[in-house]
Amino acid sequence: MLQDKDRIFTNIYGFGDAGLAGARARGDWSGTREILAKGRAEIVEVMKKSGLRGRGGAGFSTGMKWSFMPKEIGARPHFLVINADEGEPGTCKDREILRHDPHKLIEGALIASFAMGAHVCYCYVRGEFLREAEALQRATDEARAAGLIGPNACGSGWDFEFHVHLGAGAYICGEETALIESLEGKKGQPRLKPPFPANVGLYGCPTTVNNVESIAVAPAILRRGPEWFAALGRPNNVGTKLFNISGHVNNPCTVEEEMGITLKDLIETHAGGVRGGWDNLLAVIPGGASVPLIPKSICDTVRMDFDSLREVKSGLGTAAVMVMDKSTDVIRAISRLSRFYKHESCGQCTPCREGTGWLSRMMERMARGDAAPDEINVLEQVTRQVEGTTICALADAAAWPVQGLLRHFRPELERRIAEARARKSGRAA
Repeated sequence: MLQDKDRIFTNIYGFGDAGLAGARARGDWSGTREILAKGRAEIVEVMKKSGLRGRGGAGFSTGMKWSFMPKEIGARPHFLVINADEGEPGTCKDREILRHDPHKLIEGALIASFAMGAHVCYCYVRGEFLREAEALQRATDEARAAGLIGPNACGSGWDFEFHVHLGAGAYICGEETALIESLEGKKGQPRLKPPFPANVGLYGCPTTVNNVESIAVAPAILRRGPEWFAALGRPNNVGTKLFNISGHVNNPCTVEEEMGITLKDLIETHAGGVRGGWDNLLAVIPGGASVPLIPKSICDTVRMDFDSLREVKSGLGTAAVMVMDKSTDVIRAISRLSRFYKHESCGQCTPCREGTGWLSRMMERMARGDAAPDEINVLEQVTRQVEGTTICALADAAAWPVQGLLRHFRPELERRIAEARARKSGRAA
């Protein structure tokens, strides 16, 4: 369990002042100029030593990602882009940072941009997050008025501008290259890689795209040291993490906890337990809608970190925990997610454009029981043909929830089909 002294997001519930005065009282913007004085190379090295893995879902080393940017600033300027699109169903952690702790993000953006040689940062905010964008803009204006950003930011000699950009509500723009396309005013469609954004990104310039939480924790790591952060959690899965818990729990919430906490402890300690008690649990989607669900038998012992969830053929993803009790029609729940991915596919890649439609239509029939038993195998084949065959991971995100359903709840599908057939036979008789 995470101790209060190790919490990074101390205003995540908004009980305190989200403005500059409140942020400074909580320790933000303290010694920022001294952090910048460490130099670009030292800041990147500290981030590598901390073991921080990206909090947007992929879990790639944040320090390593920063190091991919060119060391010298040539004719092309460098950019930092912060992904605050957060369109994953069930995920609402970054919006809490934007609403209640925006100065952590802006300070982190200054430090990260300096480390990568970027004078400009764009924060791409989900179009529906209007109030959150307003809160972030207020904090940006406060920081600029106080000389914390802008020319000679924090008296460091480094010029830095921070821009808030609202998207138009497309889930696909959460993919980093589609986000860059959207920032440039184009249709939000993923780019082929290589070239990677660190070489050819925003406006054809070196660019790093990071998640909100990944950037917001950087100042705390640099103040308290990489050893402090690396001592929390488990090996290769270190530090603190924002988890948001929704669904059939008594107290839905977003909470900061130590990586590697057991799923059961997370739900029972912070979310008031499963509605009707732990034995009423059916399944949990542990990392946002794109990762496979896991049944209660796995939920009893699994730990909430990248490697533990991969071992049980799921994933930490965004750490959005969606709890389903035994009242849930699990087939219809996954069918609803399939419909979402069909709707949000950009249509650029044939396996995704066609496959998400196939999955959605098949899942809708499965939910009604309007299918033949051998079509369950066909459904599995379709997910395999979609998975891993496209420019971005949206096709994988569409396939994995269905694969999780087939892996753990195949008997339920078979029962649904058998009952529907029995009803038809009874009516025919």
